Amino acid sequence: MTTTRKSIHGQWSNRLVFILAATGSAVGLGNIWKFPYIAGENGGGTFVLVYLVCIALIGVPIMMAETMIGRRGRQSPINTMAALAADEGRSAGWVALGWMGVIAGFLILSYYSVIAGWALSYIFRSASGAFLNVTSNGINSIFTNLVSDPEKLLAWHTIFMVMTMIVVARGVKHGLEKAVRFLMPALLALLLMTVAYSMTTGYFMEGVRFLFTPGPISGQGVLIAMGHAFFTLSLGMGAIMVYGSYLPRHTSITQASVLIAVSDTGVALLAGMAIFPIVFANGLEPGAGPGLIFKTLPIAFGHMEAGTMIGTAFFILLVFAAWTSAISLIEPAVAWMVENRGMNRIYASVYIGIFTWLIGIGSVLSFNLWADHTWSVPFLFKDKNFFDTLDFVTANLMLPLGGLFIAIFAAWMMKESSTRDELNTHNVVYRIWYFLVKYITPIAVIVVFLNVIGVIEL
Repeated sequence: MTTTRKSIHGQWSNRLVFILAATGSAVGLGNIWKFPYIAGENGGGTFVLVYLVCIALIGVPIMMAETMIGRRGRQSPINTMAALAADEGRSAGWVALGWMGVIAGFLILSYYSVIAGWALSYIFRSASGAFLNVTSNGINSIFTNLVSDPEKLLAWHTIFMVMTMIVVARGVKHGLEKAVRFLMPALLALLLMTVAYSMTTGYFMEGVRFLFTPGPISGQGVLIAMGHAFFTLSLGMGAIMVYGSYLPRHTSITQASVLIAVSDTGVALLAGMAIFPIVFANGLEPGAGPGLIFKTLPIAFGHMEAGTMIGTAFFILLVFAAWTSAISLIEPAVAWMVENRGMNRIYASVYIGIFTWLIGIGSVLSFNLWADHTWSVPFLFKDKNFFDTLDFVTANLMLPLGGLFIAIFAAWMMKESSTRDELNTHNVVYRIWYFLVKYITPIAVIVVFLNVIGVIEL
């Protein structure tokens, strides 16, 4: 019986650890700057409301489906899809969904590690006082010197990958679980400290108004909310599926998925309340996008009281957010190596880590030596370098397709008796989930997918 399968990798001690781990996977660099920024630029409170509705209609149903599939199979995403396709009498070709998730995970990590390396380097720059009284030209020079030097970028990329490999190599109980038990509370504490400081700037309410005041929202803004609701929960990349495979049988998937979505959204909103009062207090541009972290906020930290301490804590926060995401991105591939190649976790982590690190060198060079080397794919994108191409292919193609096929497999390929047995929830809740994941969620994901590749635009 499928319900008697056990993961050879172990399992989470309890529901809280799974929630911490999955929330850690979802909370990354994007939560710290992207959600507050896109909310403020696309209708404020109206955008937040639309986003919450999209989380409920798209994010939570797919998270429940992916977690359910993972726990049902109790293996890496590749082997889980092979086993469940056989159980349900479906084509063995469904294993491709597992492969796509695993490949997407380590491709994302290959360039994510490079950006996380920037945050690592900024911890030491901030702690050393490099931002004290810095000018705009000065911070631009610091950033340019970092990204234009391939040796520096490679060093920080290497350090971050080693940090990730060490955690994953130690296994579920001693590696992943211990890491999230420390990193997630520490991340929340650092975030709350930054919010507390922001409340002393005199611009806290201005930051709150920027985030929550209802405003007009365009059709494009609705699509952005839909897309972010999907991407923010780490769906379609195998991470939630493999984390679900470690979930104890008695744990409610429904309750856990809702709590993860609430936690992820809460962190994003807290990040906005932490960042934007500092931005407004220093007369900075709130629409700076990714430059807000590395080019704008350091100026504020350099001119505020206790700025060295606050700035250092902020970049530690960024690294913690990136670290919890990174360990979930590499775990599916490591689990597969252990299951299919007879390796222990240490060797599997080293092999996958080195392979990911090697691909990441392309992203390192994309900011300097290869910056002008671009290519185009008809009907998809044009003039993108190595880094931009990986980002586009994973975020805009692989992840939405992964989420779409997860919904299709859960609702259309699996027997109702199987999904009922695994979700083990109230009949009304099950019927709502089943309707959403069978009809509403796939249509919404298709709309988002067609929008991001430029087929439709509202």
